[in-house]
Amino acid sequence: MRATTIHGTRDIRVSDVPDPTITAPTDAIVKIVAGCICGSDLWPYRGENDITPGDTIGHECVGVVEEVGADVTSFRPGDFVIVPFDHCDNTCAHCRAGAQSGCVNLGFTESGQAEYTLVTQAEGSLVKTDGMPDAAMVPSLLTLADVFPTGWHAAVSAGVRPGGTAVVVGDGAVGLFGVLAASLLGAERVVAMSRHEPRQAIARAFGATDVVAERDQAGVDAVLELTGGVGADSVLECVGTDQSMQTAFKIARPGSTVGFVGVPHGVELPLRRMFRGNIGLAGGMAPTRKYIPELLEKVLAGGIDPGLVFDLTVPLDDVAEGYRAMDERRATKVLVQP
Repeated sequence: MRATTIHGTRDIRVSDVPDPTITAPTDAIVKIVAGCICGSDLWPYRGENDITPGDTIGHECVGVVEEVGADVTSFRPGDFVIVPFDHCDNTCAHCRAGAQSGCVNLGFTESGQAEYTLVTQAEGSLVKTDGMPDAAMVPSLLTLADVFPTGWHAAVSAGVRPGGTAVVVGDGAVGLFGVLAASLLGAERVVAMSRHEPRQAIARAFGATDVVAERDQAGVDAVLELTGGVGADSVLECVGTDQSMQTAFKIARPGSTVGFVGVPHGVELPLRRMFRGNIGLAGGMAPTRKYIPELLEKVLAGGIDPGLVFDLTVPLDDVAEGYRAMDERRATKVLVQP
Protein backbone atom coordinates (compact mmCIF):
# COMPACT_ATOMS: atom_id res chain seq x y z
CA MET A 1 0.00 0.00 0.00
CA ARG A 2 0.98 3.65 -0.28
CA ALA A 3 1.71 5.32 3.03
CA THR A 4 3.35 8.40 4.49
CA THR A 5 6.83 7.64 5.80
CA ILE A 6 9.39 9.73 7.65
CA HIS A 7 13.10 9.51 6.83
CA GLY A 8 14.71 12.38 8.72
CA THR A 9 14.18 15.97 9.79
CA ARG A 10 11.57 17.49 7.47
CA ASP A 11 11.87 14.49 5.15
CA ILE A 12 8.38 13.13 4.51
CA ARG A 13 7.71 10.80 1.60
CA VAL A 14 4.99 8.57 0.18
CA SER A 15 6.30 5.01 -0.01
CA ASP A 16 5.12 1.56 -0.93
CA VAL A 17 4.99 -0.49 2.28
CA PRO A 18 3.49 -3.92 3.07
CA ASP A 19 -0.27 -4.03 3.50
CA PRO A 20 -1.38 -4.60 7.11
CA THR A 21 -2.48 -8.14 7.87
CA ILE A 22 -4.56 -9.82 10.56
CA THR A 23 -2.11 -11.44 12.99
CA ALA A 24 -4.29 -11.59 16.12
CA PRO A 25 -7.99 -12.38 16.57
CA THR A 26 -8.53 -8.87 18.02
CA ASP A 27 -7.24 -7.13 14.88
CA ALA A 28 -9.10 -5.32 12.14
CA ILE A 29 -7.95 -3.71 8.92
CA VAL A 30 -9.55 -0.42 7.92
CA LYS A 31 -9.47 1.11 4.44
CA ILE A 32 -8.88 4.79 5.12
CA VAL A 33 -11.35 7.32 3.75
CA ALA A 34 -9.65 10.34 5.34
CA GLY A 35 -6.62 10.91 7.55
CA CYS A 36 -4.91 14.02 8.79
CA ILE A 37 -1.71 15.51 10.17
CA CYS A 38 -1.53 16.06 13.92
CA GLY A 39 0.46 18.74 15.69
CA SER A 40 2.29 15.95 17.51
CA ASP A 41 3.47 14.64 14.12
CA LEU A 42 5.50 17.84 13.86
CA TRP A 43 7.75 16.85 16.79
CA PRO A 44 9.50 14.05 14.84
CA TYR A 45 9.18 16.06 11.62
CA ARG A 46 11.22 18.86 13.22
CA GLY A 47 13.78 16.44 14.61
CA GLU A 48 12.59 16.73 18.22
CA ASN A 49 11.77 13.01 18.55
CA ASP A 50 13.87 10.00 17.59
CA ILE A 51 12.72 8.15 14.49
CA THR A 52 13.60 5.06 12.52
CA PRO A 53 13.98 6.16 8.89
CA GLY A 54 11.24 4.66 6.76
CA ASP A 55 8.70 4.35 9.55
CA THR A 56 5.09 5.11 8.71
CA ILE A 57 3.61 8.15 10.41
CA GLY A 58 0.10 9.41 11.16
CA HIS A 59 -2.42 8.29 13.75
CA GLU A 60 -5.76 9.95 12.93
CA CYS A 61 -8.18 8.40 10.46
CA VAL A 62 -11.69 7.24 9.65
CA GLY A 63 -12.61 4.61 7.12
CA VAL A 64 -14.36 1.41 6.15
CA VAL A 65 -13.71 -1.96 7.75
CA GLU A 66 -11.96 -4.24 5.28
CA GLU A 67 -11.31 -7.37 7.37
CA VAL A 68 -11.69 -8.45 11.00
CA GLY A 69 -10.18 -11.08 13.27
CA ALA A 70 -12.12 -13.93 14.83
CA ASP A 71 -12.75 -12.12 18.13
CA VAL A 72 -14.19 -9.00 16.48
CA THR A 73 -17.94 -9.55 16.51
CA SER A 74 -19.45 -6.05 16.55
CA PHE A 75 -17.98 -4.95 13.23
CA ARG A 76 -17.95 -6.36 9.75
CA PRO A 77 -16.55 -5.40 6.36
CA GLY A 78 -18.34 -2.35 4.99
CA ASP A 79 -18.89 -0.59 8.34
CA PHE A 80 -17.79 3.03 8.43
CA VAL A 81 -15.76 3.54 11.60
CA ILE A 82 -13.93 6.15 13.64
CA VAL A 83 -10.50 4.85 14.66
CA PRO A 84 -9.27 6.17 18.04
CA PHE A 85 -5.56 6.88 17.81
CA ASP A 86 -4.98 4.88 21.03
CA HIS A 87 -6.46 1.41 20.80
CA CYS A 88 -7.91 -0.29 23.88
CA ASP A 89 -9.80 -3.44 24.77
CA ASN A 90 -12.30 -1.31 26.75
CA THR A 91 -12.70 -4.13 29.27
CA CYS A 92 -9.56 -4.15 31.44
CA ALA A 93 -9.54 -2.60 34.92
CA HIS A 94 -8.05 0.66 33.64
CA CYS A 95 -10.56 0.97 30.80
CA ARG A 96 -13.44 0.29 33.16
CA ALA A 97 -12.13 3.12 35.36
CA GLY A 98 -12.23 5.51 32.38
CA ALA A 99 -8.48 5.43 31.70
CA GLN A 100 -8.56 3.76 28.29
CA SER A 101 -5.25 5.40 27.35
CA GLY A 102 -3.68 3.20 30.05
CA CYS A 103 -5.20 -0.04 28.75
CA VAL A 104 -3.16 -3.16 29.48
CA ASN A 105 -3.50 -4.00 25.78
CA LEU A 106 -2.80 -0.47 24.52
CA GLY A 107 -1.99 -0.04 20.85
CA PHE A 108 -1.74 2.85 18.42
CA THR A 109 -2.67 3.73 14.87
CA GLU A 110 0.64 3.71 13.02
CA SER A 111 -0.38 4.41 9.42
CA GLY A 112 -3.16 6.99 9.60
CA GLN A 113 -1.90 8.78 6.49
CA ALA A 114 -2.09 5.82 4.15
CA GLU A 115 -4.44 3.60 2.20
CA TYR A 116 -5.00 1.12 5.06
CA THR A 117 -4.38 0.89 8.78
CA LEU A 118 -4.33 -1.86 11.39
CA VAL A 119 -6.43 -1.62 14.57
CA THR A 120 -5.03 -3.93 17.23
CA GLN A 121 -8.01 -3.92 19.65
CA ALA A 122 -10.85 -3.44 17.21
CA GLU A 123 -13.74 -4.70 19.32
CA GLY A 124 -13.01 -2.27 22.13
CA SER A 125 -11.73 0.63 20.04
CA LEU A 126 -13.75 1.18 16.91
CA VAL A 127 -16.94 3.25 16.86
CA LYS A 128 -19.20 2.89 13.84
CA THR A 129 -21.70 5.28 12.37
CA ASP A 130 -25.19 4.44 11.18
CA GLY A 131 -24.29 3.73 7.58
CA MET A 132 -21.94 5.60 5.29
CA PRO A 133 -21.86 9.31 6.18
CA ASP A 134 -22.20 12.12 3.68
CA ALA A 135 -18.86 13.34 2.37
CA ALA A 136 -19.48 16.73 4.00
CA MET A 137 -19.66 15.05 7.41
CA VAL A 138 -16.37 13.15 7.11
CA PRO A 139 -14.07 16.00 8.26
CA SER A 140 -16.07 16.47 11.47
CA LEU A 141 -16.07 12.72 12.13
CA LEU A 142 -12.32 12.64 11.52
CA THR A 143 -11.75 15.07 14.39
CA LEU A 144 -13.10 12.39 16.74
CA ALA A 145 -10.10 10.12 16.10
CA ASP A 146 -7.90 12.31 18.31
CA VAL A 147 -7.99 16.09 18.24
CA PHE A 148 -11.54 16.76 19.47
CA PRO A 149 -11.37 14.19 22.31
CA THR A 150 -7.93 15.52 23.25
CA GLY A 151 -9.23 19.08 23.55
CA TRP A 152 -12.20 17.72 25.48
CA HIS A 153 -9.84 15.84 27.81
CA ALA A 154 -8.00 19.09 28.54
CA ALA A 155 -11.26 20.80 29.50
CA VAL A 156 -12.51 17.90 31.63
CA SER A 157 -9.14 17.55 33.35
CA ALA A 158 -9.04 21.29 34.07
CA GLY A 159 -12.45 21.11 35.72
CA VAL A 160 -14.21 23.49 33.35
CA ARG A 161 -17.59 24.27 34.88
CA PRO A 162 -20.70 26.26 33.98
CA GLY A 163 -20.24 29.94 34.72
CA GLY A 164 -16.48 29.73 35.13
CA THR A 165 -13.57 31.27 33.26
CA ALA A 166 -11.43 29.00 31.11
CA VAL A 167 -8.20 30.04 29.40
CA VAL A 168 -6.71 27.96 26.60
CA VAL A 169 -2.94 28.15 26.08
CA GLY A 170 -2.15 27.17 22.50
CA ASP A 171 -3.94 27.83 19.22
CA GLY A 172 -3.15 24.65 17.36
CA ALA A 173 -6.01 22.33 16.52
CA VAL A 174 -6.00 20.80 20.01
CA GLY A 175 -6.18 24.24 21.60
CA LEU A 176 -9.04 25.21 19.33
CA PHE A 177 -10.94 22.12 20.39
CA GLY A 178 -10.15 23.03 23.97
CA VAL A 179 -11.99 26.27 23.27
CA LEU A 180 -14.94 24.37 21.81
CA ALA A 181 -14.97 21.94 24.73
CA ALA A 182 -14.88 24.72 27.33
CA SER A 183 -17.76 26.44 25.58
CA LEU A 184 -19.82 23.24 25.38
CA LEU A 185 -19.15 22.53 29.06
CA GLY A 186 -20.68 25.86 29.95
CA ALA A 187 -17.80 28.19 30.75
CA GLU A 188 -19.11 31.76 30.79
CA ARG A 189 -15.80 33.21 29.63
CA VAL A 190 -13.47 31.33 27.28
CA VAL A 191 -10.17 33.02 26.53
CA ALA A 192 -8.09 31.83 23.58
CA MET A 193 -4.41 32.75 23.64
CA SER A 194 -3.58 33.11 19.95
CA ARG A 195 -1.41 35.37 17.81
CA HIS A 196 -2.72 34.18 14.43
CA GLU A 197 -5.80 35.79 12.93
CA PRO A 198 -7.08 32.73 11.01
CA ARG A 199 -6.89 30.67 14.19
CA GLN A 200 -8.48 33.46 16.20
CA ALA A 201 -11.42 33.32 13.78
CA ILE A 202 -11.85 29.57 14.33
CA ALA A 203 -11.56 30.09 18.09
CA ARG A 204 -14.37 32.64 18.02
CA ALA A 205 -16.49 30.32 15.87
CA PHE A 206 -15.87 27.62 18.49
CA GLY A 207 -17.06 29.88 21.30
CA ALA A 208 -14.14 32.03 22.46
CA THR A 209 -15.39 35.17 24.16
CA ASP A 210 -11.95 36.80 24.30
CA VAL A 211 -8.65 36.50 22.46
CA VAL A 212 -5.25 37.34 23.93
CA ALA A 213 -2.55 37.77 21.30
CA GLU A 214 0.34 38.53 23.65
CA ARG A 215 2.79 35.89 24.86
CA ASP A 216 4.97 35.34 27.94
CA GLN A 217 4.57 37.95 30.69
CA ALA A 218 2.58 40.29 28.44
CA GLY A 219 0.11 37.46 27.84
CA VAL A 220 -0.08 36.70 31.54
CA ASP A 221 -0.74 40.36 32.30
CA ALA A 222 -3.48 40.50 29.66
CA VAL A 223 -5.28 37.47 31.13
CA LEU A 224 -5.01 38.85 34.64
CA GLU A 225 -6.46 42.15 33.44
CA LEU A 226 -9.38 40.34 31.79
CA THR A 227 -10.09 38.47 35.01
CA GLY A 228 -9.77 41.44 37.34
CA GLY A 229 -6.49 40.14 38.72
CA VAL A 230 -8.05 36.85 39.84
CA GLY A 231 -6.80 34.47 37.15
CA ALA A 232 -8.54 31.58 35.44
CA ASP A 233 -10.79 29.03 37.11
CA SER A 234 -9.52 26.44 34.61
CA VAL A 235 -6.47 26.47 32.34
CA LEU A 236 -6.05 24.22 29.33
CA GLU A 237 -2.40 23.68 28.34
CA CYS A 238 -2.42 22.44 24.76
CA VAL A 239 1.15 22.89 23.54
CA GLY A 240 3.65 20.89 25.58
CA THR A 241 6.55 23.33 25.89
CA ASP A 242 8.03 24.77 29.07
CA GLN A 243 6.97 28.26 27.99
CA SER A 244 3.33 27.23 27.61
CA MET A 245 3.31 25.35 30.92
CA GLN A 246 4.83 28.27 32.83
CA THR A 247 2.21 30.58 31.31
CA ALA A 248 -0.54 28.17 32.29
CA PHE A 249 0.45 28.18 35.96
CA LYS A 250 0.98 31.94 36.08
CA ILE A 251 -2.61 32.58 34.94
CA ALA A 252 -4.20 29.86 37.09
CA ARG A 253 -5.97 31.20 40.16
CA PRO A 254 -5.37 29.60 43.57
CA GLY A 255 -7.32 26.37 43.91
CA SER A 256 -7.69 25.84 40.17
CA THR A 257 -6.42 23.06 37.93
CA VAL A 258 -4.30 23.07 34.80
CA GLY A 259 -5.46 20.41 32.33
CA PHE A 260 -2.53 19.43 30.13
CA VAL A 261 -2.65 17.47 26.89
CA GLY A 262 0.32 18.89 25.00
CA VAL A 263 3.00 16.20 24.64
CA PRO A 264 5.67 17.48 27.09
CA HIS A 265 9.04 18.53 25.70
CA GLY A 266 11.51 20.10 28.13
CA VAL A 267 8.86 20.98 30.72
CA GLU A 268 9.78 21.79 34.32
CA LEU A 269 6.86 22.13 36.71
CA PRO A 270 6.70 25.17 39.05
CA LEU A 271 6.15 22.99 42.11
CA ARG A 272 6.52 25.77 44.64
CA ARG A 273 3.81 27.85 42.94
CA MET A 274 1.63 24.76 42.69
CA PHE A 275 2.12 24.09 46.39
CA ARG A 276 1.57 27.64 47.60
CA GLY A 277 -1.48 28.19 45.40
CA ASN A 278 -2.98 24.72 45.71
CA ILE A 279 -2.95 24.60 41.92
CA GLY A 280 -3.45 21.13 40.51
CA LEU A 281 -2.25 19.46 37.33
CA ALA A 282 -4.28 16.78 35.57
CA GLY A 283 -4.57 15.30 32.12
CA GLY A 284 -2.17 13.54 29.81
CA MET A 285 -2.83 11.30 26.84
CA ALA A 286 -6.53 11.37 26.08
CA PRO A 287 -8.63 8.23 26.67
CA THR A 288 -10.14 8.81 23.26
CA ARG A 289 -12.53 5.86 23.21
CA LYS A 290 -14.10 7.10 26.45
CA TYR A 291 -15.22 10.36 24.86
CA ILE A 292 -16.09 9.39 21.28
CA PRO A 293 -19.71 8.25 21.83
CA GLU A 294 -20.67 11.47 23.63
CA LEU A 295 -18.88 13.69 21.14
CA LEU A 296 -20.27 11.76 18.18
CA GLU A 297 -23.78 12.52 19.44
CA LYS A 298 -22.92 16.21 19.59
CA VAL A 299 -21.52 16.19 16.06
CA LEU A 300 -24.52 14.34 14.61
CA ALA A 301 -26.97 16.60 16.45
CA GLY A 302 -25.62 19.63 14.61
CA GLY A 303 -25.03 23.06 16.02
CA ILE A 304 -21.26 22.61 15.95
CA ASP A 305 -18.93 22.18 12.98
CA PRO A 306 -15.67 20.60 14.15
CA GLY A 307 -14.55 20.20 10.55
CA LEU A 308 -13.85 23.95 10.45
CA VAL A 309 -10.42 23.19 11.86
CA PHE A 310 -9.31 21.73 8.51
CA ASP A 311 -8.14 24.64 6.40
CA LEU A 312 -6.12 22.64 3.88
CA THR A 313 -6.84 19.33 2.13
CA VAL A 314 -4.15 17.46 0.18
CA PRO A 315 -4.07 14.15 -1.67
CA LEU A 316 -1.77 11.53 -0.18
CA ASP A 317 0.78 12.17 -2.93
CA ASP A 318 1.13 15.78 -1.67
CA VAL A 319 1.31 14.98 2.04
CA ALA A 320 4.82 16.47 2.30
CA GLU A 321 3.34 19.85 1.36
CA GLY A 322 0.76 19.38 4.08
CA TYR A 323 3.56 18.94 6.62
CA ARG A 324 5.34 22.03 5.31
CA ALA A 325 2.15 24.07 5.56
CA MET A 326 1.58 23.08 9.18
CA ASP A 327 5.24 23.49 10.09
CA GLU A 328 5.22 27.01 8.65
CA ARG A 329 1.84 27.76 10.27
CA ARG A 330 0.23 28.34 6.88
CA ALA A 331 -2.35 25.72 7.86
CA THR A 332 -4.01 24.91 11.16
CA LYS A 333 -4.76 21.26 10.39
CA VAL A 334 -4.38 19.34 7.16
CA LEU A 335 -6.77 16.65 5.93
CA VAL A 336 -5.13 13.91 3.83
CA GLN A 337 -7.13 12.01 1.22
CA PRO A 338 -5.74 8.58 0.17
